[in-house]
Amino acid sequence: MSHAPHSAHHATEGATDGVSDQAEILDLDAQVLAEHTAAVIDRLPLRAAPRHIVDLGCGTGAGTFALLERFPDAHVTAVDASAVHLQRLREKACARGLDDRVRTVQADLDAPGLPDLGSPDLVWASASLHHLADPGRALRAVRELLLTDGLLAVVELAGFPRFLPATAPEDRPGLEERCHAASDHRHAHHLPHRGADWGPMLTDAGFTVEDEHTVTVHIEGARNTAVGAYALSGLRRLRSGVADALAPEDLAALDRLLDTEGPDSLLRRDDLAVRTERTVWAARGGTRS
Repeated sequence: MSHAPHSAHHATEGATDGVSDQAEILDLDAQVLAEHTAAVIDRLPLRAAPRHIVDLGCGTGAGTFALLERFPDAHVTAVDASAVHLQRLREKACARGLDDRVRTVQADLDAPGLPDLGSPDLVWASASLHHLADPGRALRAVRELLLTDGLLAVVELAGFPRFLPATAPEDRPGLEERCHAASDHRHAHHLPHRGADWGPMLTDAGFTVEDEHTVTVHIEGARNTAVGAYALSGLRRLRSGVADALAPEDLAALDRLLDTEGPDSLLRRDDLAVRTERTVWAARGGTRS
C-alpha cells in the first residue's frame, strides 16, 4: 500500500519513495511462499467453499490469486491503499484471464468505516492488520461486513524473513540481525502491533477464534531460484531504512553483499534460505444474513 502505516504487507518499511520496490518484494514474496500460502488456505475451517472473498490489504495480489485458484467459483474484492499495487494486481488478473473475478477497491483501512465491499463469506487479511493505527476498529468493521458465520483469516509473519546464516558474512557475522534490530527500533513507535497476539483482539471485536497455528518457513535457495532475488530486494530495502543507524563496518559489509557485480554478492552465495514463521488465526463472526 502507499505508505508504511497502511502498507498491506510486511516488507521492511524503509524508503518512503519505494512503492515500486515494495511491489517487487511483494511479487517475489508471493512466488517464494506460494506453497505455504496454499497450505494455509487449505487448512481454513470453512463450512462451505466461499463465493465472495475480500482480500483486505491485498498488496499486489499474493492472497488474491491463491484464493482464486483454490476456489474456482469465488470472486475476490481486493482492497489496498496503494494505486500502484492495485494497478499491478489488475494487470496480473487480465494476463491470467481472471479480470471478471476480481474487483479492486482503493481504501485507507485506518479511515473510519470500510467502503462498500458487499457481504463476503471470507475475509483474508495477510500481513496487513499490524500496519493499522487502530486494528480493533478495523476488526469490528470486518465483523459487521461478514455474512453470519463468515470467516476471517488473519495471517502474520514473525517479521521480515531472514536470508543469511548467523555466521555470515564472514567478516561481520550477525550482520542481518543487527540490521533488523535497527529497523525494529526505528519502527517500534509506528508499528506497535507488529508481532501481536491477535487472538484477544479478535475476541474483543466479537469473533470466536476457531483455529490458531504457527507454520515454520524454511526454503533453501537451492530449491527456489527466486530466493536470491528476494534476498537482494529485501535487504536493499532494509538498507534504505537503517543505513544511518549501522556501524560503518556493518554498512560496508552490507554494501558488499548488495553489489551484484562484486565477489561478495548475495547472488554468489550458496547458503541463502528464507526463514521465518507464519501465524494464522481463523475466526468466526459476521452479522449479515
